Amino acid sequence: MDSTEQSKTPPKAPRRVFDTIFAFPPNRHTLGATAYLILENDSPDQASNILIDCPAWEESTHQFLQDHGGVRWLFLTHRGGIGQVAKIQDALGCEVVIQEQEAYLIPEISVTSFQYEFVFSPTSRAFWTPGHSPGCACLHHSEYGGVLFTGRHLLPTREGQPAPLRVSKTFHWPRQLRSVKRLLDDFNSETLSYLCPGANSGFLRGKRAIANAYEQLQQLDLDAYEHAKPLL
Repeated sequence: MDSTEQSKTPPKAPRRVFDTIFAFPPNRHTLGATAYLILENDSPDQASNILIDCPAWEESTHQFLQDHGGVRWLFLTHRGGIGQVAKIQDALGCEVVIQEQEAYLIPEISVTSFQYEFVFSPTSRAFWTPGHSPGCACLHHSEYGGVLFTGRHLLPTREGQPAPLRVSKTFHWPRQLRSVKRLLDDFNSETLSYLCPGANSGFLRGKRAIANAYEQLQQLDLDAYEHAKPLL
């Protein structure tokens, strides 16, 4: 074995968040973002698994997905989650779902776009949460007391608490705050128990998701956030 082979670190395996949800290691093609897989196997012959954003595309990732029943849907939470989407769709034959205002960014592949909401199954639906980007969207999975996959709409702070974070590339900050308020209107403590953020997962310090999600969102002073300065 030569020095190149010895120095090559094998890719990390996806981590189990819940029994039917996995998180992939941060992906350099999406600026360190975290992709997720929801297992929704309707039957051994028909899988409806949902891949949320693009993981780093390697043979081990492909094999992991195939071993777990393949992927029917690849949902993109925002333009930053696109990554190597063409390669993934070509390998898996999955349907790519993205909010209509960002579908133009991937003209080389076939996509399914939506305006306000897209229903994947009786337990999973995506909905438009503009602000971080024009077509930013979240996905709600009703199992486990309700799990919200937030992309970059809500991220953990350094203290591990969920918050809207204004960055230099934020598209429309007031609209993003209105999208957070909508979450408080549409859900409650019984339907929104966990958040799975699309980045900053290192701030969770080993935890796989943000618990007590609705209660933590209630504690946000969104009026104070209106004057937040962009983070570098």
